[in-house]
Amino acid sequence: MSLDWIYYAISWILLTWHSAWDAIGVPVGAVLGTNFAWILAIVFLVVTVRVILFPVFVKQIKSQRAMQALQPKVKELQEKHKGDRETLQKEMMELYKKEKANPLMGCLPMFLQIPVFLGLFHVLRRLDPDKQNQTLYGWTVDQFQSASQAKLFTAPIAGKFGSTADELASLGANGSTVKIIAGVLVLVMIATTYLTSRQMILKTGWAEDPQQRMIQRLMLYGIPASLLISGAIFPIGVIIYWVTNNLFTLGQQQWVLRKFPPPVTATKKTAAPATSRNPVQPAKSGGLFGRGKAAPPVPVKAAPPKVAGPKPGAKPVNNPKKSRPAKRQG
Repeated sequence: MSLDWIYYAISWILLTWHSAWDAIGVPVGAVLGTNFAWILAIVFLVVTVRVILFPVFVKQIKSQRAMQALQPKVKELQEKHKGDRETLQKEMMELYKKEKANPLMGCLPMFLQIPVFLGLFHVLRRLDPDKQNQTLYGWTVDQFQSASQAKLFTAPIAGKFGSTADELASLGANGSTVKIIAGVLVLVMIATTYLTSRQMILKTGWAEDPQQRMIQRLMLYGIPASLLISGAIFPIGVIIYWVTNNLFTLGQQQWVLRKFPPPVTATKKTAAPATSRNPVQPAKSGGLFGRGKAAPPVPVKAAPPKVAGPKPGAKPVNNPKKSRPAKRQG
């Protein structure tokens, strides 16, 4: 199956935004070693894709809420079919089908962005200033040459951390500069990828379903770890796309989680009384980094003082006021 339609679509969006920034006066030439018109074109490629995928993101949130609501039933099934994994999976699939919940919906927006990422990766790899009179998926020769020479702080957007000496020579780039810029961007890409997953897990909690928990661990640890290696082959322009996409995701998730907070899980009504040795710790509201203001402690009413009763066998003590004889009037 040919992916040319993706390459043409990505190229059209990039060229449209580049022309828009050029029209409003953003310099096409390098300023501070950066061609801002092309950098902004990549940034707003992200905005365009995320706006198109926003309805899918809303469905993702609804699916996650549905999965959370089903956690008590999932836990019951796990207790009921403990040790019988095949029956457990069958019962859980029937439960998801009945309640119209899809455990894979949480990954759908990411999967839909993979073609965009691959398309941009394919296009940027073909930028080469040495190629004369080159066109590319609807690009003019001038647009191709302009994009081939586009830089971020003097590092070409088509360069990458693992660029060979021949590739750097064709791009007219300094190897040390490319490695520094690409290396910093890869670290930012890894950090923001980790934070996007951590943000959601802090707000929604770890899933009871083993399959869902495995997906959460993959998103939280597996993908950021893989970027440490694969980031060396990503062109700088692609890393700019990835970092921008992560920042967009952080902002979008924060807005959604504030506007539509996840349901509060029920807690046990009966709890062991707090003692002086084991005081109850105030709950913390988890933020992006797991930090938050401590909830105010619940005031504890002071117990009334105990009144000691009379000891067994002791004579009752009369009230002196009551036992005093009345005065005679005479």
